[in-house]
Amino acid sequence: MSHLFSRRTMLRGAGVSMALPWLESLTVWGDEQPKGEPGSQAPVRLAILFAGNGFHGREWWAKGDGASMEFGRVLQPLQDFREQTLFIKGLYNAEALKGNIHSSQTGNLLSGAPLASGGEIRSGTSVDQLLAQTYGRETKVPSLVLGCEKANPSVHKNYSMLYSSHISWTSPTTPTPLEVYPALAFDRLFKDEVQKGDKSVLDSVLADAQDLRRQISRGDQRKLDEYLDSVREVEQRIEQSGKRGELQGWRPTLTEPNIRRPADGIPQDIAEHMRLMCDILILAFQTDTTRLCTLKLNNDHSSLRFPNLGVDYMIHHLLSHSDTEDWLKVNQFFLQQLAYIAGRLDSIQEGERTALDNSMLMLCSSMMSGSHDATQLPVVLVGGGGGQIQGGRVLDYREQPNRQMCRLYLSLMDKMGVRLTQFGDATEKLAEI
Repeated sequence: MSHLFSRRTMLRGAGVSMALPWLESLTVWGDEQPKGEPGSQAPVRLAILFAGNGFHGREWWAKGDGASMEFGRVLQPLQDFREQTLFIKGLYNAEALKGNIHSSQTGNLLSGAPLASGGEIRSGTSVDQLLAQTYGRETKVPSLVLGCEKANPSVHKNYSMLYSSHISWTSPTTPTPLEVYPALAFDRLFKDEVQKGDKSVLDSVLADAQDLRRQISRGDQRKLDEYLDSVREVEQRIEQSGKRGELQGWRPTLTEPNIRRPADGIPQDIAEHMRLMCDILILAFQTDTTRLCTLKLNNDHSSLRFPNLGVDYMIHHLLSHSDTEDWLKVNQFFLQQLAYIAGRLDSIQEGERTALDNSMLMLCSSMMSGSHDATQLPVVLVGGGGGQIQGGRVLDYREQPNRQMCRLYLSLMDKMGVRLTQFGDATEKLAEI
């Protein structure tokens, strides 16, 4: 039946599949509001930054609240964002305590799932990818998964090092492909953009799909029905959004990139590499190409060196085993990336709020320090989540019985309109967030 799948049909189907979020925005975004009727708010974004091997044991702390909040030296780069920061203590992943090595503590960081050992690959779908399955449907790229160090496919002490290399998992057996090349990440955002269309294009594709359905196998009919259901769902969202006034009055702050395409390859300078990835994350949020991003600054059990900091004599993993001033420099360098993203987003006005007010930026690691302590995890959250999160606070769960990291994920998903009764090992969200 190859003759059925003509170039015209494939292009038409693929075009609509890629363009559905864009068509939705064309229908409602930026429309003139009738006088006196409120416009919608900008969407909520989530970015998760990961730093392997933990942080300086004596300098990862915060106390106080609001503008008088005090930070340990690791967190000094966030001084300007104290009133937008949540410092969270005491959360952990119970399953990560079983192996007590890097890979067994990282592979389930964003899912709380049990990990398979013996070199087998089995974890759990991560929170970013679960969101991408629903919330991510509204953008061209459901989620962006970035990294600054290549994946390691070896096995270490009975656990696959792929666990150390990936925090984002599309399914329990599939780590989400990690993009470490800035140019390719840029291309994913902006190449092959769909041309401007209108709702009649969608109607036309539905008619063609119905004709095609009569000529294909039952198995393919089921697949096509699933596709048609998703198209109908989008149509209903478009209609309901128009009736409620949602999305009207807001549009992305950029319609095209405001930076040049990065050069091919991986920059030799780690500072340049990280900054490029930060810029791509910011650009993706500005253009509303995606609202979900994970940025892995390095692997757990990392081999990165930092000549830009004058710390070139020891790889990251070995450096993490001693709380030295050089280790502190590396920690602060990682926090500077978070502060840079926060600052850039805070400079972008979106109605009465900024892009930072409409975002949630989480930085975490799979252990508190290089001593492999995973009984509590370092977590800091910057941004307002669309006005739903009050910053300038320290939340301490160390003495509470239910301190699962997945409770935090339930809370973050709730801020993005994805409300579950259970995720990983958690059955309730954190009420304080």
